[in-house]
Amino acid sequence: MSEEKVKYTEPSFLKSFTAGGVGGVALVCTGHPLDTIKVRLQTMPQPAPGEAPMFTGTFDCARATVKKEGPRGLYRGMAAPLVGITPLYAVCFLGYSVGKRLQMKDKSDTLLLRQHFAAGLVAGVFTSAIMAPGERIKCLMQIQQGSKGKVKYTSSWDCARQLYRQGGVPNLYRGTMATLLRDVPASGVYFMTYEWLLLSLAPEGKSHHDLSPLRVLFAGGMAGVCNWLACIPQDTVKSRYQTASEGRYPRGIRSVFKELIKEEGPLALYRGLTPVLIRAFPANAACFLGYESAMKLLNYLFPSL
Repeated sequence: MSEEKVKYTEPSFLKSFTAGGVGGVALVCTGHPLDTIKVRLQTMPQPAPGEAPMFTGTFDCARATVKKEGPRGLYRGMAAPLVGITPLYAVCFLGYSVGKRLQMKDKSDTLLLRQHFAAGLVAGVFTSAIMAPGERIKCLMQIQQGSKGKVKYTSSWDCARQLYRQGGVPNLYRGTMATLLRDVPASGVYFMTYEWLLLSLAPEGKSHHDLSPLRVLFAGGMAGVCNWLACIPQDTVKSRYQTASEGRYPRGIRSVFKELIKEEGPLALYRGLTPVLIRAFPANAACFLGYESAMKLLNYLFPSL
């Protein structure tokens, strides 16, 4: 990837925060069903010798979920990320804006692609504190399989209450380090890829932040794919740790990693990759289109903000 310069007139922190929230809502609504499938594949138990696995793959998991729980089963646990994603992506794009501004002398300065990567790392740090409890609740809700018996958590809010009652705030934040290890490098790749593609797709003489919706969708979708290719092993470890019973992994994510490699092999780290990649393109395409559309509207309504 070349070190071409990318020109900017950087928007205000408030605009970045607001437009990022809009992009986050678009992402969750588009991508949650495949996220549910990903988590269920990542956390399904290892079958005994001669026993068939719970799911044979992405489409079998989708079919079994809809059969047992109906289409709503694919949206199980969406309340937590939907409520959390608006501030999460608002903070993510705010962190990215802060990371860029730290490297600029003025708002119209130029940035190298490696500087966009560094700004993305800042965004990953900003989001992890919000992401960790929402991810824990979401994963626990998603792995509940449809059954005739009473389920452990009746809603995302009930899950949060029970986790807090059992172990307080630290219980809600279990897996924060794993979330950091996933989100910090992935966010760097995410934003760098998006800016590089915008620059590559921009017609001569036209700003790369004034492209057609189709080009924005493509750049955003591919940024999402690259983001997940960079972090799916960390995500698998995080999902296992956040959904495990108390005390199962005494050394935290190191114990999870060791068990995964020993019992299931390195490929287990990439379990759930298919639904991740299927989800990543449309979800992140929607996210960046939502962000860019909201930013244009804010610039039109409040040009001096």
